[in-house]
Amino acid sequence: MPDSRLSSRSFAVMLGRWRGAGPAYRDLADAVRVLSLDGRIVPGTALPAERDLAARLELSRTTVAAAYRDLRESGHLRSLRGSGSVVQAVGRMAAAPEPGGADTIDLSQASPSAWPGLPELFAEAASQASRWVSRPGYDVRGDAELRQAIAERYTARGLPTHATQIIVTTGAQAAISLLADVLVRPGDRVAIETPTYPHAADAFSRAGGRLTAIPVHLDSGWDLERAEHVLRRAAPSVVYTMPDFQNPTGASMARAAREEFVGLAADAGAVLVADETTADLRIDPGGASAPLGAGMDPLLQRRVVTLGSLGKSVWGGLRVGWIRADVDLVQRLVSARPRRELGTPEMEQQVALLALARMPEILEQRARLLGAGRDALCAALASRLPHWQVPCPPGGVALWVGLGEPVSSPLSWEARTRGLVISSGPRFGVDGGHERHLRIPFTAAPAILERSVEILAEAWDSALSRARAGQPDEPLLASVV
Repeated sequence: MPDSRLSSRSFAVMLGRWRGAGPAYRDLADAVRVLSLDGRIVPGTALPAERDLAARLELSRTTVAAAYRDLRESGHLRSLRGSGSVVQAVGRMAAAPEPGGADTIDLSQASPSAWPGLPELFAEAASQASRWVSRPGYDVRGDAELRQAIAERYTARGLPTHATQIIVTTGAQAAISLLADVLVRPGDRVAIETPTYPHAADAFSRAGGRLTAIPVHLDSGWDLERAEHVLRRAAPSVVYTMPDFQNPTGASMARAAREEFVGLAADAGAVLVADETTADLRIDPGGASAPLGAGMDPLLQRRVVTLGSLGKSVWGGLRVGWIRADVDLVQRLVSARPRRELGTPEMEQQVALLALARMPEILEQRARLLGAGRDALCAALASRLPHWQVPCPPGGVALWVGLGEPVSSPLSWEARTRGLVISSGPRFGVDGGHERHLRIPFTAAPAILERSVEILAEAWDSALSRARAGQPDEPLLASVV
């Protein structure tokens, strides 16, 4: 049996503007491949019946049947008796290369290389093993010294924090998923930015949340007027935001916007989850922002939950994150955690403790690394694709590039056929949209980024031909309010 089933309506929204100048069945099949490669359709999902999809897309059933047959031949679909056509984990990729191949550039992940001093920290932690291996190793709250160090860092940033307000997790994603499990009941509304970090949207959806979007714009940042409308009408239980160097836009909230955003969430009775995974990644000179809730009334502070990790600042393989919350919520999280896991590995926690003590040195190196990548990418795009809208944010991990045409998905596919794996704009949306944007991480080496721009420039004309094939504009993003 399939794990889930897509309705023809939902599927049509996900497809967006898929028609090109080639055969309709091939364009439809390629659009499904992009959705599968981006993770917007997960393995085990049943696609709509041929007849229903043909009616929704105003195609002949023969065209849809040919597209499904093409997908079965390329290994993207399998037929199950009584279940129809079910998406499967890709076994072979037709014309597109597998990520990780010798000649493939993978920009699907915005993850910097490890901080060069990290092996030294692992060696130092190992040399102290006799001090911590005598512990049981099952601690769902986290190492006391590490929690104290995290609390002191919040306090130094203007948000007084006690170690009892901290729970250590296995990375930021685990923190988001744990919060979703505790704060969201099936059917609850969850207000979330668009574009947004897609794995956060996935976590809240898996918990049963119904997502409603708050737009974040390249030029003006958070749409607070829309946020007020959403929060008043939808009455969400949770609001999720990345207030500093937001992934993927790189935008940061101004001080006044932070205060208004916290107030709007509190008035709606929602818990405001602030994801600070990228907050430390400032490239250009400038003061660090205070955490959401800092300097505000204690009652407002209790409505704000902050999470962070060392995944972007130190290394993605150092699976250590944390949640800062009211003591009562921390206890709920501690009680719920054993259903998922029995704690964060001791070795990683000891390395994290050592890393926190050297954060000024680490962040100085990260600023140089990310700055070199950002500057090389911006220069290459200005040279090869000058008609694109290319922001150069003062920090973060990626550019949210404006393409000027709704061609992000076909461009992503064309790039894959040339050896560049990159996620299309709709991967970062809530129920589609963002076909006019592309996230390009600048976490790779400058030479790799320059080659990536060359590939995108080579793929542009083929992708653009689809956009200019006389099809209607992409559907507008509709929030459920």
